[in-house]
Amino acid sequence: MAHHDLVCPVDEAAIRRVRIGDTVTLDGPLFGIRDATQIHMFDRGRRTRFDLHGHAVIHTAPNVRKVPRSNVYPVGFAPVCIGTTTSARMERFTRPLMTEYGVRIIIGKGGLMDETLQAFRDLGGVYLAVIGGTAALETTWIESIDDVDFEDLNPECLWRFTVKGFGPLLVGMDSAGGSLYEQVRVDALARRAAALARLGVKSA
Repeated sequence: MAHHDLVCPVDEAAIRRVRIGDTVTLDGPLFGIRDATQIHMFDRGRRTRFDLHGHAVIHTAPNVRKVPRSNVYPVGFAPVCIGTTTSARMERFTRPLMTEYGVRIIIGKGGLMDETLQAFRDLGGVYLAVIGGTAALETTWIESIDDVDFEDLNPECLWRFTVKGFGPLLVGMDSAGGSLYEQVRVDALARRAAALARLGVKSA
């Protein structure tokens, strides 16, 4: 297993060197995105002014507070708790994020599914896993909230953060078709079958 320190934006070659079980730490811009954001982008035709090419997105709707604009808070938002949400319900947005906007990295909880894995194979992408209960820690890795688009969707806006030492995060899915989630599923089924066999129960 290897560790990768990546500064966004990253190119396809860098992402294709990353494999499941590796770890990644990110520096640079990171974009916060969630269900409503992507529904507006892909179902309702709204275009963001942000350049996402080569960048990472994190599935989040952050807890922030409104503050006066300043050099520290350029868009008038201070982070309170910026945690990661479950990714599965956003499965259908992976390929358009990559084809229309050039996103390379998705960060979330719980993994994604076969359509995403195929998009990663075709286009060069990875999924970085965050475990539950780490929102407070994640917030310490965010240096600032630099910009926000689709502010009417708050908190499910499209957020632009600057992060420093964001991680290490575990690579859960890669561009070679690897998925830790699939490995766990297959292993769990095998263990179940073995346990049933020891009990003399025929597996369905």
